[in-house]
Amino acid sequence: MPSLARALDPDEAQKQFDERLGHLAGDGGRLELRGIRVARYKPGRRCVVEYALGVERADGTTDEVVLLGKVRVRRFGKSGYRQLRAFREAGFGGDATDGIRVPEPVGTISKFRMWLQRKVPGRTATELLPEAGGEELARRIAEAAHKVHQSGVPTGRRHTMEDELRILHERLPEVAREEPRLEGRIRRLLEACDNLGAGVREPEPCGIHRDFYADQVIVDEAQLYLIDFDLYCEGDPALDVGNFLGHLTEQGLRTLGDQAALAGVGAALEERFVELAGEGTREAVRAYSDLTLVRHVHLSTLFEERRAFTGDLLGLCEERLGVGSR
Repeated sequence: MPSLARALDPDEAQKQFDERLGHLAGDGGRLELRGIRVARYKPGRRCVVEYALGVERADGTTDEVVLLGKVRVRRFGKSGYRQLRAFREAGFGGDATDGIRVPEPVGTISKFRMWLQRKVPGRTATELLPEAGGEELARRIAEAAHKVHQSGVPTGRRHTMEDELRILHERLPEVAREEPRLEGRIRRLLEACDNLGAGVREPEPCGIHRDFYADQVIVDEAQLYLIDFDLYCEGDPALDVGNFLGHLTEQGLRTLGDQAALAGVGAALEERFVELAGEGTREAVRAYSDLTLVRHVHLSTLFEERRAFTGDLLGLCEERLGVGSR
């Protein structure tokens, strides 16, 4: 990421903000870069940089703004900026009466191959769903997912059940390579995934988030902000809710010691989504939930603190897909 080094250089960042983001301060105003922090980094893939700015306007008023700048390998910043702006124009802006919004895009910096958005206030749904009021929040999240699916924001990419299964076939064998004793169980689990996927009815595709889980929902009192549309594409709307449910099950197992700890929250999410999208989506939602949980078997091996749960996840997946462990 050659552009990342420049994005982290305070002098270069200040220069680019003065040139490209002057509208934040208005005519006669000025911006002062006060801090840079790498908020998220996936080597060789993407990085999110947090910039703290002081804003001084010509009339003497001041403000503080925190921006998140996104850099992705082999991608320029303009597409992400245009996409977020399209969502704002499709009813996810600051005037959304239902409180379901996306962050405000503020500009692009071509030298950094970066686009920037305002950092939104609030807590993640991951933190809030286990607390009192979790089921009501889950219903609102279902409404937010449905709103994305109805938005009509265009995309040139598509994700199918075939793609979902291909990802599992690429990643699950890595678990078996690390633990050869699991090879037979992994093979049987993948066969069950193929059978499950083959039984899901071909959907009417629409725009989907495709990486929809509780960390992607920021809650600020009555406002819900949806973030990180990097994987947005055309696909089965049931995938978003199924993916969310699979993450909830994994969260319950790993953080609360019980895979059913958030079952009530998950049921509220599923029921509200089915009310909105139709009963015919329920089977696909549950299938994608199981497939997401299978993907977590592999994900658990990528983080040292999650490796202790690999065996439990594998056993749970076998139970849910009706696969014997021997």
